[in-house]
Amino acid sequence: MTDGNPKKHIIRTGREVVYQGAILKFCRDTIHTPDGRTEYYDFVDHSRAAACVAVRDDGKILLVRQYREAIDRIATEIPAGGINRGETSLQAAARELEEETGYRAKRVSPLLSEITAIAYSNEVVDVFLAEGLEMTSQHLDPDEAIEPLFLTPEEFIREVAEGRIQDSKTIAAVMTWIAKDRIKRNDR
Repeated sequence: MTDGNPKKHIIRTGREVVYQGAILKFCRDTIHTPDGRTEYYDFVDHSRAAACVAVRDDGKILLVRQYREAIDRIATEIPAGGINRGETSLQAAARELEEETGYRAKRVSPLLSEITAIAYSNEVVDVFLAEGLEMTSQHLDPDEAIEPLFLTPEEFIREVAEGRIQDSKTIAAVMTWIAKDRIKRNDR
């Protein structure tokens, strides 16, 4: 019988940075297991990121469609990106929203923080709810081609159920907002 603390007997004794990119470090960890073996573990160290579930006054969710090299196709996602030096995650989320969609939010509040790939990475995405949307203009990076689109919560759920939206941060964030919104409505 264990005491419920699996880490008590697992010890990381080393971390070697195999490659360091702009926002990622690829590492090889050395782990000693409870039975005395030495194992090696791939680990991706990722800078923190921020995102928005942006909701128009009529309840439609603002998403973006953009090409993603990792999957070699267009993906539908919530607006998201890295946090710049000196920026809070809330500021980064608001900035990414306007840059990617051309909309600014009057109100931005915390929704959730999620770990996107807990088995091999420490990436945390702080997700905010953005409301009171006002149209401004997109400010895309030279390598970005992003198309904003709006979906009702029902359309979003259908897109997920039919496999057209597959991004885990987007699914977790929007479904959290839908659940919280429905709970709030039922509590009235």
